[in-house]
Parts: sequence; C-alpha cells; structure tokens
Amino acid sequence: MKINKQTTASLDVDAQKTFSPLCPDELPIPDAEQIVPELNRQAQFARLRIGSKDAHSPNAIWVANAQTPILTPLAGENVDCYWPLHAVPGTAGFELLPGLPEPKQYDFFLWKGIEPDMHPYGACYHDHAERLSTGLIEYLRQEEIDTVIVGGLALDYCVKTTALQLVHAGFIVFVNLAATRGINEHSSYNAIEELKNNGVEFINSASQFEGKLSDH
Repeated sequence: MKINKQTTASLDVDAQKTFSPLCPDELPIPDAEQIVPELNRQAQFARLRIGSKDAHSPNAIWVANAQTPILTPLAGENVDCYWPLHAVPGTAGFELLPGLPEPKQYDFFLWKGIEPDMHPYGACYHDHAERLSTGLIEYLRQEEIDTVIVGGLALDYCVKTTALQLVHAGFIVFVNLAATRGINEHSSYNAIEELKNNGVEFINSASQFEGKLSDH
C-alpha cells in the first residue's frame, strides 16, 4: 500500500462542532472529537490538506420540527429529508473541531449548503445532480493529485458521498476509519459496503501508511 506524498491530498470533510457532543442540540455524533488527532496524522502523508464545512441558512427549507421530524422525506431537487438546524455561520456549531487548523491554514477549503433550498452531502458538488462543481475536483487535477485520504463527519452521509464523487472522478480514495464517525451504526455499515463496491479502499488508521511513503 505504498503512496506517493507528492500526488496525495488529505481531506477533512465537515469536521465541525455541529456534528459533535459540543453541540448537543444539533447533530451530535458520539466520540466525534476523537477524530482530530487522526485527521492531523493522515495529513502528514499528503502534500496538500483540504477541508470542507457545511454552511447552512437558519431559513433552510429542510429544518425539522414537530410536524416533520428528522429524516422525514422532503421533496425537492436538491434536498431529500429534514434535518435539525445545524452548522449556521456565526454559531459554535459552524466552527471546526478543537485541534484542527483554521480554514485559512488549509491549502484549499470549501463551504457547501449555503442556499436555503440546497442540502448537498458531498464536497465536490453543490447540487444533487452533480452538475455544479465546488471546484474541488478541478483543484486536485490542477495540482496533479491522484490519491485522496478522506476523513471527517459523518461517515454515512457527507464522507460517503464525497468519497464516491472522488472515486467516480478517477481518484484513488482511501477512507480512514479512525478519522471518521457515523450518525447511525446500520447506515454506516451500509455506507462502507457501498464504498467498497465502488472501489474505495479503507485503512484502520494512518499508521498503515508508515514506511510506505515515497516522495517521487
């Protein structure tokens, strides 16, 4: 499993407080904060470090309430179900998990889900039809990256979709299981199976790359 650092990028998908117990009223995932050391570790095996954030409007059409609880189906071109309000810019939930770099310290950073009627999961496209690019795929190609190590939150939604988008775009993709957590055990299992069936590779931790790194 030798990788070339010069052609590898490390991607932190939506590693925000909103998806952790630090924001219990949003979308807390147990032990989410524990992915931070592993995200920092996997970045050591890459030339570029990339990050993404959910950035949602408080007026989003998909905000759950008593009549439409979480995961209730929602019809729309770029939405699929209701979620609790989360990751609103200017709130604590919008911030990255403690111990991660600031967005300006990444080599490339993107924000998604800003439009109130659009709730993308993947970091590569703003829309569900995967027509409106965020620029991530183009940036990776411009930088001659061929391999991406992916971690972040949550495994069964944004990490899964991002990894699928990247592998379908022709990249070698590793999902680092120590650098991600899922919202639901069942959906996380299904996500792993879907990713494997689409050619995504898995590592248990970044330590699997130790001694298998080349700079050329």
